[in-house]
Amino acid sequence: MEVFDRYAPFIQDYIYRSGWTSLRAVQEAAGKAIFDSDDNVLISASTASGKTEAAFFPILSILEDDPSSSVGVLYIAPLKALINDQFERLDELCLEAGIRVTKWHGEASMSKKSKLLKKPEGILQITPESLESLLINKHGEIPSLFCDLRFIVIDEIHSLLRADRGLQTFCQIERLCRIAECDPRRIGLSATIGDPEAAGEFLSSGSTRKTIIPQFDKGKEVWRLSMEHFFKTEPQADEGKTIFAELSDLEEKNDEAPEGADPGLAYIFEHSKGKKCLIFTNSREECEAVCQYLRQYCEANHEPDRFLIHHGNLSASYRESAEEDMKDDDSLKSICATATLELGIDIGRLERAFQVDAPYTVSGFLQRLGRTGRRGDPSEMWFVMREDHPEPRAMLPELIPWYLIQGIALVQLYIEERFVEPPRTERLPFSLLYHQTMATLASHGEMSPAELASRVLSLSAFKNITQDDYKVLLRHLIATDQINETENHGLIIGIKGERVTNNYKFFAVFRENIEYKVHNGSNELGTIVKPPPVGDKIAIAGRVWVVEDVDHQRREVFCSLVKGNIPAYFGDVAGDIHTKILERMYKVLEEDKFYPYLMKHGQCRLDEARKSFKMGGMNKPLVSLGEKMWALFPWLGSYAFLALERFLKIRCKDRLGLKGFDSLRPYYMQFTMKVSEKEFYEIVIEEAQKDFDPLELVYENEIPVFEKYDEYVPPELIRKGFAYGVLDVKEMKNRVLSWKGNVSDE
Repeated sequence: MEVFDRYAPFIQDYIYRSGWTSLRAVQEAAGKAIFDSDDNVLISASTASGKTEAAFFPILSILEDDPSSSVGVLYIAPLKALINDQFERLDELCLEAGIRVTKWHGEASMSKKSKLLKKPEGILQITPESLESLLINKHGEIPSLFCDLRFIVIDEIHSLLRADRGLQTFCQIERLCRIAECDPRRIGLSATIGDPEAAGEFLSSGSTRKTIIPQFDKGKEVWRLSMEHFFKTEPQADEGKTIFAELSDLEEKNDEAPEGADPGLAYIFEHSKGKKCLIFTNSREECEAVCQYLRQYCEANHEPDRFLIHHGNLSASYRESAEEDMKDDDSLKSICATATLELGIDIGRLERAFQVDAPYTVSGFLQRLGRTGRRGDPSEMWFVMREDHPEPRAMLPELIPWYLIQGIALVQLYIEERFVEPPRTERLPFSLLYHQTMATLASHGEMSPAELASRVLSLSAFKNITQDDYKVLLRHLIATDQINETENHGLIIGIKGERVTNNYKFFAVFRENIEYKVHNGSNELGTIVKPPPVGDKIAIAGRVWVVEDVDHQRREVFCSLVKGNIPAYFGDVAGDIHTKILERMYKVLEEDKFYPYLMKHGQCRLDEARKSFKMGGMNKPLVSLGEKMWALFPWLGSYAFLALERFLKIRCKDRLGLKGFDSLRPYYMQFTMKVSEKEFYEIVIEEAQKDFDPLELVYENEIPVFEKYDEYVPPELIRKGFAYGVLDVKEMKNRVLSWKGNVSDE
């Protein structure tokens, strides 16, 4: 029987009304997997390929044939905006069949939540944070809500594979299933899965079911891709026309430029004209700066403002207003954004995406590229790589355009190997362990230490954590009044613990800065951290404002609009770059390959970098910069690079005579040393061959706080989690030992 014939009649009618002539390959394959098995299913297909329908058409057909006596489908998504977007699609689909779809997040209707609690049914859409709140505050309602839960759909599952938030989500799923005594199937959806088998194992964590990954012909991917390089001031690496006839509209234009014009952003300004575009940046600061500049360019050219802005520190109303503006297919505005628009929020048909500098991950690149090219058009992204001119006497590492090389490496890794970053499974998530311990006590009430340990340590997220480590944590929490021991030797939340768990921010495990709301009159603009004193300027919502008053007790800033251009600060940090990217960067510099998407300025800058690579001897890890100054290029990802830094500083420093150590992570390190090149290799290889404890790479008295709840975890566990779960000592050692071929007689 064909998949279409197995769909419920109301779904068949929906397909006819929508004018579909056939099902897509992903819908055929997913339908067979869901209909013909009782397993979990991981659906991996490109953006706008019909994944949501591929999952829900068979799920709703199964429930139509055999209705659930409680909520039948739990849909978990990482963003409220994504839930709102999917709600409209699902509600339209389910309306005729009388299947209720309920949103459950901080901005959703309380009356509809209450209605669901009274009569649990249909589909419940929720974020991980709201699910945590539900498990704690509505603990007694969980059995009636989910006793007959059949499916859990996890959207954008790739966004949960490498951080505590993903582990938290699967902890919640396991806790919910135990309380409700249900065994639902899990359906994961993503456009960017690099290692499907590893992602499938992750999806099944703590489940009694295996994961099926449907295989189907995904068709040929067609992209329109360009990558150009700009120095932030003239001259450029090469002036003149571009090298692609089909992109001849990239010829130089004569716009009026604001003071201090940036040629790279002028390029974006010109080539977003008359189009609806997304302009991606890697941080909120950069997003603000880019939007400020582009708006100033509009002003200099006496044009209406055509740029919007979207990032996590803007108020919900500001973000939603930008989203609504962009949904208009006739709109010719462009939106400057961070990862907040990387996921599948519908903002209409986008003609082009720009990426300012290189993203950190292949996954991020693919997600951003996939936001364009819907409705049959190819996806289109223009990279704009920028750098300052090197100083006249700049040393070798500063002659390499790292963002340009990284951007090429990201693209080539996917084209050549279909590589996307795999899940991180070897971590020791002590911060999350604290959170889930407190969440379990907050929802269940008093428990014996043995019962608490049984409930928490059995969660799949904590498979690498020992009972001894958990005892250390519990003793510390009792000593610090996070937990109290009762007369019956049971454990309950302590006074200090209540201050943490009774705050709505407890439901999230991602770190938050202490933020101040920014107001212009009655209009809330968003939030900032570390507000400046009265009279100073701030940048938010793509404009510049002067601070008129700061209320530190209420954490509010009052300001008025002024002209100008200043940097913003929201507390962003650099991303996690995989070793495969660094290794491909080495190959980019070493090979003579021509990349068809690289424009003329970029090609000339790459040629210069390749010459510097060869003349500087960068084919070897250690390069002399003269006068006892050396540069080390290990070509390692963020966590292995960090381990190597500490290895050299802690285990090798005295023997090498290291001084003046500096680094640009994860690209290179610079230092002076008293030994020869040959002795350097001999010493570091000898030290790497020793069987040392990774804890030795944590500085004395250092407590490397990384995650949100680390401050409540005992220092010895923080140090252990950093040494064994963050620093990639194994990969670092392997790289150092691979340098044996560089040890030769001088």
